[in-house]
Amino acid sequence: MPSATGIVLEDSGKIPSRDPLVKTFPSIAAGSYVLTVACDGGGKAFFDVSSGGTQITEAGAACNGSRETSRIKVTSTGPLSISASSVDAPVIYAYLLVPAS
Repeated sequence: MPSATGIVLEDSGKIPSRDPLVKTFPSIAAGSYVLTVACDGGGKAFFDVSSGGTQITEAGAACNGSRETSRIKVTSTGPLSISASSVDAPVIYAYLLVPAS
């Protein structure tokens, strides 16, 4: 992932099977953000973003090392969950969330 200023959250790892990996961040401020996702290993990975149990967006990335970005809006301060999954597992993934400028 590229270096970025103001990173609100980030995660990376390996998706070993088709089961989604869910990470919950306890308190993300309401506002507009840019989500950057990437994966490597062949196929495609999907990233579901939800706030307070409500899906905000689903982003996908081809697993060839390229990055994809999505603008998202978090409507209220609270927990934010990001689920990473791939039917083409195993793949390596990474994502980061920064405030939109």
